[in-house]
Amino acid sequence: MRIAGRLLLALAFAVAITAVAAGLFVEYRYSKPGSSLAETQLVIEKGSGVRQIAELLHKRGVIADPLIFRLGLFYDGLAGGLKAGEFAFPAAISMRDAARHIVSGKTVRRRLTIAEGLTSEQALALVESAEGLVGSMSGVAVPEGSLLPETYFYSWGDERAGLIARMQGAMATAIAGLWEQRDRRIALATPREAVILASIIEKETGVSAERARISSVFHNRLRQGMRLQSDPTVVYAVVGGSGSLGRALTRTDLTTVSAYNTYLITGLPP
Repeated sequence: MRIAGRLLLALAFAVAITAVAAGLFVEYRYSKPGSSLAETQLVIEKGSGVRQIAELLHKRGVIADPLIFRLGLFYDGLAGGLKAGEFAFPAAISMRDAARHIVSGKTVRRRLTIAEGLTSEQALALVESAEGLVGSMSGVAVPEGSLLPETYFYSWGDERAGLIARMQGAMATAIAGLWEQRDRRIALATPREAVILASIIEKETGVSAERARISSVFHNRLRQGMRLQSDPTVVYAVVGGSGSLGRALTRTDLTTVSAYNTYLITGLPP
């Protein structure tokens, strides 16, 4: 009995030693710097499980061992906190830091710039083609001049309609603030008219110093009931708001029948 007891004690001791050694090995592998040589960017899809995430990280070279990664996750209590999204992992990141990075939810911030002078159609085309955005824009009303030219940040998986709503909200806020600061003597009755005239002036010249003079000319014409006779409005009428004409205007263009042709209409176009 004494011999059996000693054998059992020795066996238990060996098992304990083995368990400690295994734990130390996992801890070492889990926390040591990785072997990736450059930043790695990847997308963790919604609904991905621990095994899928571990395999994805291994496939992309972020981690060296999916099993060690999973064991470390459970040891640290992080398995239930992994998030979906697009993540950028620095070179040589450890498996532990990679796990913490995913749990933090610090996803990649993408950017989309809507330049001044773009039509709504052109802006929508940029939103449609922006990588990472999802969802349809069908049924989303985007009147001309309702999107603020700006650089917008978004994350992988954000809705296109949501980004459009942000652009429209930014425009509404900007116009409300500028309208309050306006010179009360201007020949404009509403913020909408201010947006229309500003759009025309912006298209008339790319030189900021010339815009005040052009604005003065147009205001005088509006006060006197004259036609604005602005070439950019004719371009808009000819191409239907889809972009630039790609050539010089002709006399025939100036006679294009359109509510936007300020050579034919009096006052501001729609």
